Amino acid sequence: MKKIMYTALVALFAFALAACGGNEESKGDNENKEGQQKDKENKEKTEQMEEMQKKMEKQQVDENKVVATVNDEEIKGTDFNRALGQMQMQYQQMGQDPTSKKVADQLKKQVVTGLVDFEVIVQEAEAKGYNASEDEVNKQIDQIKGQFDDEKKFKEALKTNKLNEEQLKEQIAAQIQYETYVEKEIPADEVSEEELKKYYDQMKEAQGEQAPKYEDVKDQLKKQMQQQQKQEKVAQKVKELKKDADINVKI
Repeated sequence: MKKIMYTALVALFAFALAACGGNEESKGDNENKEGQQKDKENKEKTEQMEEMQKKMEKQQVDENKVVATVNDEEIKGTDFNRALGQMQMQYQQMGQDPTSKKVADQLKKQVVTGLVDFEVIVQEAEAKGYNASEDEVNKQIDQIKGQFDDEKKFKEALKTNKLNEEQLKEQIAAQIQYETYVEKEIPADEVSEEELKKYYDQMKEAQGEQAPKYEDVKDQLKKQMQQQQKQEKVAQKVKELKKDADINVKI
């Protein structure tokens, strides 16, 4: 079984640079100055982004390096780097510098732990016979392709993520295995009316008068509670599986 990332790869991020050119002689000097200032700001922003990208790439490891093994299955640097890149983007979106030593160390630990946790579940799913059908995988591939203007843009996104279509299919198949196992083997608990009202009261206390009526959010809150419980049960299952697994982290 090929190694994969611990997060779903059903959304690829394609970055494109759009160049605008051409000057209209009919525009006044003020507009020209504004345009020049905007071009300068855009150039500075691009340079900052490129510098940050270089700093983030320095945190990557060799693609062929084995970062961890789970029951003799190897997790390679390619998977680590890809997952690290996604986490770095998330931290950037939260306004944090993913290249600071404190955050970088934290990210490294989170990524390796996530990859190992995902792997133990996928191995258990395989052992129990949960597999992804070709139709299921192709359906998700079609959904991903639908997010792009054309096949060329899709291929460019794959290249950016250091993937080919076959590797993407393998990752999607593993993700389906993971999700199917969790759905079948770790079902969400029922939430009682008493538990639901208690949860609502906590929300209402935090939001005050802005809190919506109980009946309006009852179903949504129930889903949230079940999701939280499910996540806790998955974490507990991972903990149990890791006790019996032979895990060796190498970075």
